[in-house]
Amino acid sequence: MTVNDIPLVSFFQRVLDPLIIMGMLYATSMVYGEPFTGYSLVLMILAFFISSAVYQHVDPYRTWRSGRIIAYARDIFMGWFVTALILVVLGNVSGLAYHYDDAVVFSWFLATPFALLMSHLAARHVGTDPAKESEVRSIVIVGANEVGTKFARTAELMPNLFLSVRGFFDDRVGDRIKKDMVHPMLGKMAEVASFVRDNHIKMIFISQPISAQPRIRKLLDELQDTTASVYFLPDIYVFDLMQARFDSVGGMPVVAICETPFVGIDGIVKRASDVILGSAILLLLAPLMLAIALAVWISSPGPVIFRQRRYGLYGEEIIVYKFRSMRVTEDGPVVRQATARDPRITKIGAFLRRTSLDELPQFFNVLQGTMSIVGPRPHAVAHNEQYRKLIKGYMLRHKVKPGITGWAQVNGLRGETETLEKMEARIRYDLDYLRHWSLWLDLWIILRTVKVVLNRQNAY
Repeated sequence: MTVNDIPLVSFFQRVLDPLIIMGMLYATSMVYGEPFTGYSLVLMILAFFISSAVYQHVDPYRTWRSGRIIAYARDIFMGWFVTALILVVLGNVSGLAYHYDDAVVFSWFLATPFALLMSHLAARHVGTDPAKESEVRSIVIVGANEVGTKFARTAELMPNLFLSVRGFFDDRVGDRIKKDMVHPMLGKMAEVASFVRDNHIKMIFISQPISAQPRIRKLLDELQDTTASVYFLPDIYVFDLMQARFDSVGGMPVVAICETPFVGIDGIVKRASDVILGSAILLLLAPLMLAIALAVWISSPGPVIFRQRRYGLYGEEIIVYKFRSMRVTEDGPVVRQATARDPRITKIGAFLRRTSLDELPQFFNVLQGTMSIVGPRPHAVAHNEQYRKLIKGYMLRHKVKPGITGWAQVNGLRGETETLEKMEARIRYDLDYLRHWSLWLDLWIILRTVKVVLNRQNAY
């Protein structure tokens, strides 16, 4: 997607999308020969407001701007599915559903997301037609640094951006200039404005650190005498990024550097998968869980369910449920991790821990919304307070709900972490999961968890 597509996105958000949604309802009614009544107008108005709210939350235009067509199509279809679901519920609750022909409404629900997607793709194609020479825009980059050279390589590798890189401007010399540049150095920052005027450059990308603000201000003043569009390339790549993206708060642009992956439609998908899978697993394993509860109750004195304080989403304390596997129920400022042949573990507890059956009550945590099926494993509060002081980025794992299983656990880091190095390795996997989450990764982790449990690796 070209960088000047924001007016096009705004046009779709504010004008074309609502017209397509309402127009498809009118067209579907005409195809079926149904009269367009006042009730049809009510449905139009409801669809307009509900779809606007849903798509604002889902924000498919975030993937539109990044050029990820498959993800964009997914967001369009999922957003419309949520809109249709809300309309069906409202229609049945209010009684309005009886005033509409089922075939008309079903066809409208089915055809609208395809119409939305096709209209967007058509506009994208027309707006970036490679046959138009005027679409290929000359650009210069101010800043021969890592971010600037990376942007230049991107422009070369993605011809659909229609950007022609003429070269770089930078005040630095010698070893401070990136060596892997394939475009020429054109001069100093003071020479940018004259070069842009003389060579009719259409776009300027400024890649400068925050410390260069006085020079940037001076450059912007000089560029007021040109017709070139000016863009900033923020040097956010110097940070350890996690789900980095551009957003807005109250209309003010912001850059998310460290964010949860579960925003918009991804949050809905994650929660829906947790509820559906969690409910199915609890129903299937209910007889087994009753048998385990009876065995724990008979084998040793104490409660059947062990409740322990853990850190959950955003580091807030939650209560995590487990079948009791020890003679003690430690939950104080000091909690000793279980080890091989730990005398605190009961006989039935050893079996439960080895097979991970002691974790089954945590599916109730999943339905409560305090945990997820897949996510970083929750540690005791005492362990959190210990390791957050020793491991950089430790608390970032709490940007998502803790999980019954996780990426670290299926990569050999299940059970005791008796050394700091092992805990650091576990945290690396947890943060890697946050950076690369997808529904398919969750399903893959669940499948691998079954294999790990059957092999009984590192569990005691």
